[in-house]
Amino acid sequence: MTVQRGGSVPLVCLWVSLFLVGRCRSSCRETGVCCTGRDPSCISKGWRSDRSFGPCYCDQACVSTLDCCHDYDTACPALSCVVSEWTEWSDCAEPCRATVRRRSRMVLQEPLNAGTPCPNLEERAGCAEYWSKQANCRNPLVPAMIITGGFGDARKKRDIPDSIIGYCVQFQLTSLTKGCQLSWSPHTQWMQHLREGHQVCVECRPPALAAGQTHCAGDGEDDLESRRQSLQWQAVGNPRCRGVWRRVGRLEACSCPTAHSFLFI
Repeated sequence: MTVQRGGSVPLVCLWVSLFLVGRCRSSCRETGVCCTGRDPSCISKGWRSDRSFGPCYCDQACVSTLDCCHDYDTACPALSCVVSEWTEWSDCAEPCRATVRRRSRMVLQEPLNAGTPCPNLEERAGCAEYWSKQANCRNPLVPAMIITGGFGDARKKRDIPDSIIGYCVQFQLTSLTKGCQLSWSPHTQWMQHLREGHQVCVECRPPALAAGQTHCAGDGEDDLESRRQSLQWQAVGNPRCRGVWRRVGRLEACSCPTAHSFLFI
């Protein structure tokens, strides 16, 4: 009896080993499926990544539901979205008014198997153009239109003579709309830094200061009375961001922090 029992142990172990090995063979690779999203039909049976045995999946959603087959990562490798470089900024959508410019990029590789999704493919930013196809724009932009100082290096200077020297005007914000705090796109987030009571610097320089002009539209330089009164302003790129400011004075150069430095459009 002792010999028989001893002889049956190896057989039982061999059978258990073969049974377990056979069950391990069921996997994403053997079924040959890798599905997007949540696909109940994309199912196999075997060991899961959490070391439990039973139904397992080879779809993209299994990563979040924690029921992937044990070889999902190698059989269905994640491929992140790949996009091209940004195009150059377009011209302003319309001349002679505050509007938007655009740039875009295209998808080179769609994401697969829980790879990083694609980012935004289009961006918009505020801008204003001072030239139409016929000639210079006649009507000034009132109220004062402002944009972040970083836009100055990107906007077109056209044929403005180098002899035109700009200046800076300092204002104190007395009121602003709640729309300024609802600016989330990359090129309008600067509006979130605007607060009542803050002093800001706004630079007047070409092309907002064109040849033959002595000041920028809406800067309060018209006369002594306009320098004392409250003036209206609007942020370019988000028409819901606007308010009132009081002119503090004119400076030869702006000295405000970057977050409070702007340009007349």
